[in-house]
Parts: sequence; C-alpha cells; structure tokens
Amino acid sequence: MKIDKYIADSGFCSRRKACDLLEENRVQVNGKPATFKTEIKEKDLIMIDGQQLIVKEFVPTYIVYNKPKGIECTSEKIENNIIDAIGHEQNIFPVGRLDKDSEGLILLTNHREIIDKITNSGHGHEKEYIVTLNLPVRKQFLREISEGVMILGEKTKPCVVSLEPNAKRIFRITLTQGLNRQIRRMCNAAGYQVIKLQRVRVVNIKLGKLKLGEWRNLTAEELTDLLASL
Repeated sequence: MKIDKYIADSGFCSRRKACDLLEENRVQVNGKPATFKTEIKEKDLIMIDGQQLIVKEFVPTYIVYNKPKGIECTSEKIENNIIDAIGHEQNIFPVGRLDKDSEGLILLTNHREIIDKITNSGHGHEKEYIVTLNLPVRKQFLREISEGVMILGEKTKPCVVSLEPNAKRIFRITLTQGLNRQIRRMCNAAGYQVIKLQRVRVVNIKLGKLKLGEWRNLTAEELTDLLASL
C-alpha cells in the first residue's frame, strides 16, 4: 500500500494532508525519508515528526452524532474538529459535511467505501433539515425553492419543502444534493437569513431524541437498511 493511503487509513489525517507531510519531508519509514513511491509492508516502522504512527485494530464502526454549532466536520488536526469532539477509539471519518454554524445529524464511520456513495449527489440520497428564518416564511418562497433557484451559477435540484405545523418562521426541506452552504444560499437569494439550521435525517437514519453533543452506534436494522440503500 502506498504511504499516503496508509497514513490516511490509519486515521492520522486525510490523504491530502498525508501528501503535504511527504512533500515537507516529515515522514520516515524504517529510518529513511519517505516519498510518494514508498510502499508500506507489514512491520514497517512509520514515523511522523519523530512520533511512531500507531494503527489500531480495525473494528467496523458506524455512528450517528448530534453535532453542536461550532464543531468543524473534518479529521484535520484543527481546533474544535469533530474527531476530537467525539473521542471515539476507532479512526472514524465524517460522512460529508455539516457547516460550522449548523447542528444536527452527521454520520461517521471507518468504512471509507460507503462515504462517497452517501455524499455524492449523483446517487440521490436524501438529507432532511429543519430551518428557522429571521422572517415569516412566504408560500411563494417555498414554491420557488421546491422548483429550484439559482445559486453558485447553477439551478438547484427540485426538493421537498413544507412549513412546520404551528410555526411561521420554520420550514422543513429535503435535499438530494449538497452544494456549498446550499440551504443558506437558497434562503439568502430570497432575502432571508438563517437563524438555525438543523439536519434531522440522512437516508434512513434519523436524529430522533439524541441529545446535542452525544453520539450512538447505528442499530443493526438501521445499518442493514442503510447498506441496502447504497
């Protein structure tokens, strides 16, 4: 296995960051500087910045986390990153992103093969959100965003929207794509500001009563249905 992929699979950092470490000559294998061509074999000693890279025993892991506002959905070693916030014993990775100012459901796993299948908008998997605005929701606005609006130089895909019962400023939206800050941009285009954005479902996995800042393992039924949908 190539050294950059090995480092990424270990959970130490992303593959892109691993490439940066190699370019900066911060990685050694068996006492020698590693390059992009370095192949890792069993019992090789990998050192990064003078510290041995430890790879934990792999245990298939699938969890759902109720992300608070302020947590960054990245495995990079930065302040308030989601990996440190959860502190799981396995080297897990977030499935997609939920921007720093948003909260709610995000899946994490060490099963890398399913991450692209869920996050790639071409697969059409649903993600559901509850959105609180600064002003009352107009019916025309809901109709317009359900049909698609122009943001980032392209028209968003049709989506399902509905006003929350007994609420004037809160609506629910289900997307099958994930443009950068898509919901916020869609609302901004109509003159609204998003006060609160909470994701409550990804595919068949629901947030339910999971408290903010807590996580749980997927149930056997949830995992079976999720993998079947992929």
